[in-house]
Amino acid sequence: MARFEMTMSEMATMGGDARAEALCDMGLMYATGRGVDIDLVSAHKWLNIAAIKGSDRAAELRADLAQTMSKMQLAEALRAAREWMTVH
Repeated sequence: MARFEMTMSEMATMGGDARAEALCDMGLMYATGRGVDIDLVSAHKWLNIAAIKGSDRAAELRADLAQTMSKMQLAEALRAAREWMTVH
């Protein structure tokens, strides 16, 4: 299984809109299984971070995805996003 996560130095060189869209793309990658196993928790995490960074598209996709997830999955995804935001 391939795993793709951007380093902070890669993220730092991107502008705000590009960064938010890259995070949105990462969420879509996990939601659809494009290059990785489908992982709804990771998908929601990245879409949530992208939405916080200003991606309207990510906010819409996150809302759609949340409807298919259990409360436990949502809690785990929100916790993971919060941890990521705290560190980065």
